[in-house]
Amino acid sequence: MRPHEKLDVWKKSIDFVVAVYKATEAFPKDEKFGLTSQLRRAAVSIPANIAEGAARRSNKEFAHFLSNSQGSASEVETERLIAHRLNYFQHSHYQSLCSSLDEIGRMLTGLAQHVQQKSR
Repeated sequence: MRPHEKLDVWKKSIDFVVAVYKATEAFPKDEKFGLTSQLRRAAVSIPANIAEGAARRSNKEFAHFLSNSQGSASEVETERLIAHRLNYFQHSHYQSLCSSLDEIGRMLTGLAQHVQQKSR
């Protein structure tokens, strides 16, 4: 098992990516290369950065990639809100994505604090 595969936040963010893909399937076709693509790309970036950081040799580098994941989560949050205001989401998908993203954000913050303390 690779280091990132042991992390609950990585597992949760993989599930989140799948949920984002499913939730965006019903977006308008003219958003295929717009909001749909942006939202999916930013969601994928969350676990991708966790994995890349966990593979690095130092905690300082890992913390940097966790920060990138947090930035991607903020990007998803913004794009999710825009899609919601455009009425692209079913209400149940929106609520589920909100709670999952909040949990991922808390988990990333906790892990980042832990990794930063270890790097001192």
